[in-house]
Amino acid sequence: MAETAFLAGPAIRRLRRREGLTQAAMAARLAISPSYLNLIERNQRPISARLLVQLAETFDFDPRSLRQDEAVGGVDGLRRRLADERFADLGIDRDEIAEWLSAAPQAALAFARLYDAGGGEGEVAASDPMDLARREIERWRNHFADLDAAAEALHDELRLSNADMGAALAERLRQKHQLSVRVLPYDVMPDALRRLDLHARQLQLSELLDQSSRNFQVALQLAMLEQGEHIAAIADGAQFADRAAWRLFRRHLSGYFAAALLMPYGRFMRACEATGYDLTILQRRFNVGFEQLAHRLTTLQRVGQRGLPFFMARIDRAGQFSKRYAGASGTTMLESDVACPLWNVHRAFEQAGRIQVQTVEFAETSGQTSHWFTMARTVEGSAAPGGNPAQFAVVLGLDAQLARQLSQARGLSLDPAQEARTGPGCARCHRGDCQQRSLPPRGAALQFDERSRGLTPFSFGR
Repeated sequence: MAETAFLAGPAIRRLRRREGLTQAAMAARLAISPSYLNLIERNQRPISARLLVQLAETFDFDPRSLRQDEAVGGVDGLRRRLADERFADLGIDRDEIAEWLSAAPQAALAFARLYDAGGGEGEVAASDPMDLARREIERWRNHFADLDAAAEALHDELRLSNADMGAALAERLRQKHQLSVRVLPYDVMPDALRRLDLHARQLQLSELLDQSSRNFQVALQLAMLEQGEHIAAIADGAQFADRAAWRLFRRHLSGYFAAALLMPYGRFMRACEATGYDLTILQRRFNVGFEQLAHRLTTLQRVGQRGLPFFMARIDRAGQFSKRYAGASGTTMLESDVACPLWNVHRAFEQAGRIQVQTVEFAETSGQTSHWFTMARTVEGSAAPGGNPAQFAVVLGLDAQLARQLSQARGLSLDPAQEARTGPGCARCHRGDCQQRSLPPRGAALQFDERSRGLTPFSFGR
């Protein structure tokens, strides 16, 4: 087996300087040549696992310090931050970001902290708890391995007692926590879908919930009861100054565990691969809603058993995002305030319940383009009798080069020439030939010619 190796020059150089050693002195203590150490420090040679052990044994050195890239979400995490329109004129590409992260990880981490503390979207990121929580989720790439493992173990235990997952969840709640599940009429619970009544020892669910939603709510309650301390510890690790951000992040983690309990990693991953990620079959096999399924598909990043890198978003008719998870996809399509009107996620509202597929060429704020395959479908909330349920479009997407692995892409042309040319919303998009444009891009120099009128309402330079 080949020995594991990776580049770690800046970290080794910092360690040597901390110890006050010359390259020759440090090389002597590690029993390697000074020239080899010099190549390692300049990232021209990788550090082997054997040398890593020597460093840990010889110096007060934590190998985890080599993984500073994880603290910023890797190249994709930096790329999403640099998608901010304030950096649009710099044209920073992925290769430059990778080089920066490799050569100066501490400087990259400093930039990420400064951006997250107040640089993202003006002052909004500094005070908006939803944005703060989302940034923390993206830092983890929406994968929490310990929660996945715990949920998978509990799922296996429950299936041994009852193949009906809904009944098994209710029985777990009754036996371990002395709580019964009771479904109540709307007129008894007019303002709530779930309520924990400790006096009556009941988890009360509204009759407005369908069976998959009831199962999720019971799983969510088990998450809070059995994983509450672990979840709180993960949330504490984010060191939020804003308590609302902490609560939002904790709520996300509870929902993560609930989804992992209903769709345990190993079994779910095997079903994805066997069906070509067929969304309809996966929904029925695991008895979950479309939005629950979409969430789960963004989390499949277990080491040694990775799934396809999906992103997921939930959008209303006005194009506003109410949920967005880039996962490991690296996409910047979700960084705007609103969705591009040329993205057919909006068309999903015209054909409720049907999956709309599309390949898109997305204009990055850096001036480059990326290519994505997306699938969108409407979902509805639980409405009171006689009321109108809230309606959203949930969209899943991944790199267009990976789309041929999907059942939803079978028989479709994935020719890049047929991709819809979308952007990050008019205020951030610099496509000059878009006839759908409603606004000029912010900061662009408008150009006027009184002798002619072009096909687009605004002419501008970068």
